[in-house]
Amino acid sequence: MAVVETHLSVLFFVGDRVYKLHKPVRFAFADFSDRSARQADSRREVTLNRRLAPDVYLGVVDVSEHGEPVDHLVVMRRLPADRQLAALARGGADVAVCLAQVARTLVGFHARATRAAAIDETARAASVLAGWEANFTEMAPFVGPVIDAGAEALVQHQVRRFLAGRTALFDERIAHGHVCDGHGDLQAEDVFCLADGPRILDCITFDDRLRYGDVAADLAFLLMDLERIGAADAAATVRAEYEELSGQVLPASLLDHYIAARAYVRSKVACLRWAQQGSPRGRSSQRTGELAPPRAVADEARHLHRIARDHLQRSQVRLVLVGGLPGTGKSTLASALAERIDADVLCSDEIRKEQAGIPADQPAPAPYGSQLYAPEITESTYRILRQRAQVALGLGRTVVLDASWKDRRQREAAQRVAAATSSDLVELRCTVDDAVAAARIAARRRLGGDPSDATAAVAMAMAAEADRWPSASVVDTTGEPEASLHQALQYVVDGRCRRHEPPPPARSSPGQRAGRAPLAR
Repeated sequence: MAVVETHLSVLFFVGDRVYKLHKPVRFAFADFSDRSARQADSRREVTLNRRLAPDVYLGVVDVSEHGEPVDHLVVMRRLPADRQLAALARGGADVAVCLAQVARTLVGFHARATRAAAIDETARAASVLAGWEANFTEMAPFVGPVIDAGAEALVQHQVRRFLAGRTALFDERIAHGHVCDGHGDLQAEDVFCLADGPRILDCITFDDRLRYGDVAADLAFLLMDLERIGAADAAATVRAEYEELSGQVLPASLLDHYIAARAYVRSKVACLRWAQQGSPRGRSSQRTGELAPPRAVADEARHLHRIARDHLQRSQVRLVLVGGLPGTGKSTLASALAERIDADVLCSDEIRKEQAGIPADQPAPAPYGSQLYAPEITESTYRILRQRAQVALGLGRTVVLDASWKDRRQREAAQRVAAATSSDLVELRCTVDDAVAAARIAARRRLGGDPSDATAAVAMAMAAEADRWPSASVVDTTGEPEASLHQALQYVVDGRCRRHEPPPPARSSPGQRAGRAPLAR
């Protein structure tokens, strides 16, 4: 017989069966101090887990003493340890078929899952923030002893900043029916790849609210866990299969945010284990393993915290202004940059012609400041740019705005949009020698098919009245486009520019809001 102990339960592996006994413990997130509560949770565990593993969860039996029940055991069919997804992925096995089956299983599970107004409310931005704040509070005792204070401060800052500007994104997910009663704890060690299809075990039972949420949050747990064990390729495969089978493209910033949330929760759980001085690394009802020393558990906590930070960095939403005079290559750079960072790109030349009801590539030349280029049309063009950008930013999309940005007032208005959506503002000004710009303008006019109608004379007039743009980082576009793109990416992704973003606090502070209890198994 093998025995595995966690901070919530003890598991006995006997022959072809596993027996799970809940400990009589009380935590902020779960209270099993009363026998009736342990019995109720055992029964719920069987009922809820039969949704994804009906032939594994066999029932609940009483533990009796002198003919009276004193406790209760969940009875499960023991699954082969060598078919555990985590073990297969760690061992370098080909798990492509299993991953596709897991994705198909999850798509069907999420489609059938219960939906209700009360479930929807748990996926509002405010509720998600409350969950984070509760976790921040529980993590606080471990900031310093286990987790670096500066790293924790950065996590808290990025979480609050992302959620502050993304109410529309979370509301849209709810409106489209993407929130349900899911699994809540999808770990690779709870997935078994069997010949007749996968079995997925051990969903959250002690707090319904921890199971409720966006399907992206449910999937994010598995993606995070695969990344944690060094199987990033497997995570990418599951995501791609899920998106293809479900017919939905998961918003990248949202998925990164949820992956960070899942990693943070597991980091906190590792800290709790560290405080217990050597609980088993495993938690699932089908796991076996030896005790991990406190140092290894602390290292695991820090590793998971680092995964959370990495994905919060990826989830950042940016408003990128790419400007410059005609012929400086701003449109070429804006398009390439948007493609590389998976951003929406909005072009002032295209919007200007859209207002006039003409195709973007149809010539509409006019003297500077007249007809289609009159001041009121220019003002309207920039207003539409900002409005569309604000909508996209609120939905979690990074946006690249391609325009001259020669007017300080227009740049200040864009800065207000970034502030209103809690988005980082990155300003790039393209420059090139006048002779090169003139040659580009001439070549563009000869070839046709470009939204810009600028001539060398227009470029000179714009240069004469352009405001200084000291807040922009300069991108020299003289050379090959790939070189300019590389320079711009350093500014946008690596942060080597004057980026408009409030700095994080100097040190971490626990959250003040009460919220739903965080996961801890």
